[in-house]
Amino acid sequence: MESGIPRRRLGKNFHEREKWTGFFYIFPWLMGFLVLQLYPFIMSLAYSFTDYTLLNKPRFKAFENYVNMFSEDAQFLKTMAVTGIYALISVPGKLMFSLIVAILLNNKIRGIGIYRTVYYLPSILGGSVAVSILWRVLFMHDGMVNRFLNLAHIPGVNWLTSPSIAIFTLSLLQIWQFGSAMVIFLAALKQIPAEMYEAAAVDGAGWFVRFFRITLPYISSVMFFNLIMQSIQALQNFTSAFVITNGGPMKSTYIIGMKLYDDAFRFYKVGYACAESWGLFFVILVLTLLVFKSSNAWVYYADEGGHK
Repeated sequence: MESGIPRRRLGKNFHEREKWTGFFYIFPWLMGFLVLQLYPFIMSLAYSFTDYTLLNKPRFKAFENYVNMFSEDAQFLKTMAVTGIYALISVPGKLMFSLIVAILLNNKIRGIGIYRTVYYLPSILGGSVAVSILWRVLFMHDGMVNRFLNLAHIPGVNWLTSPSIAIFTLSLLQIWQFGSAMVIFLAALKQIPAEMYEAAAVDGAGWFVRFFRITLPYISSVMFFNLIMQSIQALQNFTSAFVITNGGPMKSTYIIGMKLYDDAFRFYKVGYACAESWGLFFVILVLTLLVFKSSNAWVYYADEGGHK
């Protein structure tokens, strides 16, 4: 009995130290979340109901900012339309390209690890300002892309100065950053039982049938995840549009991220910019809910025996 008391006390002290050690390790992340994410999230909602300008104290305006967004600010709806076009080009293109590359990298060939690393690099570098500048230089009228076209006796294209082409050029950079989606697709492809393909081949199914009857259903849940994540990322883009085209030409690439920046830091309408950001938040929320609702018709979970 006498030796048991210290043992229990020792065990209690050990668990107490273990608890505080765990808290010590998550403390930097916890502070970062509270100070850099949760606090700005709450304050942006509060400021969206005011006329805050960074120079004056905020004055409560109720829903006036939200009403003005849709009734008086025609540029807001235009930027949302441009952002939607950008997402409609970049997201499907990125998903298709990443899936094709993942299928190619799923083959057993020598040095496959090197290829996977090389194809993943654009996702690490693609969001940087330096790469956006490089993209702008490549697609200038006298840039390297047009020089290659001229070598093939093809006239150069106004990649950045034509309103109908500039948004496509901007989307190419987003598509080029396919590495993260590719890695997820590759992991999903490796989980498909090889017996499924072997049985289909014995039955005489060709590559086309195997892809649409086996591959796509088995990776549909991963496709669902990538669709949501890449859509959110595309709708929140700012860096590439700001650096490459600065919203031009004729505001054909003036996406919502740039309008938020201009209203907040050029025109000092911080309260209005916060309202716009919450408008974008609700658009993303609605689109996400619609994708979730549609998943009942096309997402297949093998372990649950069908669509859920």
